[in-house]
Amino acid sequence: MEKGKRRSAVLVGCNYPGTRYELRGCINDVRAMREALVERFGFEEGRIEVLTDAPGSPALPTGANVRAALDRMVDGAEPGDVLLFHYSGHGTWIPSPGPVFPFKKDEAIVPCDFNLITDVDFRHLVNRLPKGATFTILSDSCHSGGLIDKEKEQIGPSAAPAHRGATSRSSAPKHIPFQSLLQHLSSQTHITTSDIGTQLLESFGAQASLRFRLTPLEAAAPFDPLKPDQGILLSGCQANETSADMNPSMEGGKAYGAFSDAVQTVLKETKRKLSNREVVVLAREVLRKQGFGQHPCLYCSDENADASFLGQREEDGVPR
Repeated sequence: MEKGKRRSAVLVGCNYPGTRYELRGCINDVRAMREALVERFGFEEGRIEVLTDAPGSPALPTGANVRAALDRMVDGAEPGDVLLFHYSGHGTWIPSPGPVFPFKKDEAIVPCDFNLITDVDFRHLVNRLPKGATFTILSDSCHSGGLIDKEKEQIGPSAAPAHRGATSRSSAPKHIPFQSLLQHLSSQTHITTSDIGTQLLESFGAQASLRFRLTPLEAAAPFDPLKPDQGILLSGCQANETSADMNPSMEGGKAYGAFSDAVQTVLKETKRKLSNREVVVLAREVLRKQGFGQHPCLYCSDENADASFLGQREEDGVPR
């Protein structure tokens, strides 16, 4: 492959086995994505890093391990590269630090050790991209809308109000409430404060999110809304919604994340290259037909909204 046209991915699936927050389909989600990346999008297997909490996994998806994998991918990128981070697991909402917006909440994903990775961390990663490289995040987790801080909304709450769907299949929300996070961290630190940053810094120190290690001014990474960046977020739901983890094992099927499975359905049923906008719109329709109440969202520049998903070109071909 020509220089600067490489494709790399970090795939993370957290089922949290043996905990009260256990999910069923997240590891299946990343396995399906890995197969699609190789067969449809031409990713080299050696450029796909997979982190899961499956028994015997060589690298657990702890906060530190996920950050290290993302750092390696971004730092090793060259102009024109296509980068993907696919996450399937719990998400959460946390109070925004500082007195300016006391009721604002920030989005975060929850690695297997509860060392949160926040919207600020993803903003800083996007800001480090070399010119012309793209960084797509596909997050199948609750409250994932807005997971790249300050990224422009293309398809979001303003496009379709939230509603509750109905499905007879067994499902669980991919959400850990803020108070449950505090209780878990307090049991580790033996500190009673309700300040999540203090808890995380005590538990993880220099491995904690930039959101809590930097001052509010430092955490507010330089961002010019008039200068589009190359961050692309496809979220499993709006910021105020939950994403579903499906467990149809009683019917003999595999467990899966509703959004991840909807994306796979779109890719299998559409035998042509798709734009980022089309993937989200079609995934919304799949979920609507299946009775889910979550609404996938798209956050990126105007140009990237209509750019091809994962940079696929017509000449790459699509398996039939």
